[in-house]
Amino acid sequence: MHLDAIDLRNFYYRSALGRAAQKAIRDTLLQIWPGARGQTVVGYGFAVPLLRPYLADAERVIGLMPAPQGVMPWPPARPNVSVLCEETLWPLRSGQVDRLVVMHGLETSEHPSALLEECWRVLDPGGRAVFVVPNRAGLWSRSDRTPFGYGRPYSMGQLEAQLQTHRFSTEKAVSALYQPPSVHRGWRRAAQVLEGVGRHLPVFAAGGVLIVEVSKQVTAPTRPGLSERVRKPLRVLEGIGAPVPEPARYGRGLANSIDYG
Repeated sequence: MHLDAIDLRNFYYRSALGRAAQKAIRDTLLQIWPGARGQTVVGYGFAVPLLRPYLADAERVIGLMPAPQGVMPWPPARPNVSVLCEETLWPLRSGQVDRLVVMHGLETSEHPSALLEECWRVLDPGGRAVFVVPNRAGLWSRSDRTPFGYGRPYSMGQLEAQLQTHRFSTEKAVSALYQPPSVHRGWRRAAQVLEGVGRHLPVFAAGGVLIVEVSKQVTAPTRPGLSERVRKPLRVLEGIGAPVPEPARYGRGLANSIDYG
């Protein structure tokens, strides 16, 4: 079940907790992708809060929002780049996307396998995608105060296995949102410190969201027959003369055997 675009907008742009979550996840994404100069960057679900840093140098930025969720214009005071689309039928060419960000899209989808196939289709060979999903072991997936309390939370193993099933190769796996999902002022003041400490934890259990970067690797096409040309073939029949027609050979043999004497 997809959340409503208005509720997501109000959380990320009009609440202190949402702005803190936006900053923590976006900072983690920027560590993975510091820039996207000359590339096509697409967000699906409600990923537009993470895309603003790429507006300056990317060739194109597109925010795809599924029809059950609804759409909102984005970014404010600039030409709109957000598009309403079907969940598994995006208005993009195959191989058009260099960088793809999926947030509030996979865990709320009723057709996750078909959605991942669409992600695969639009990515350029060698392109990268980042999936942001609720961590089933974290605190954020247990609170319905935030959008991460809805849909299907994942463990890291579950998420990586599902992505590998759809031919994605995992490049990096991290977590974020180590601050608790609380509006208490004390927790809000300590949010930055908690995020800094959390990045050095060796386990994913403390993070509210899991962030996995994957790549699309396409194997080289194969042709039937031998995979390599034989560089030095054996010439076992060299030196054998050309075949002689049977009548000519028999004729010469008979002529040589006749005694004219």
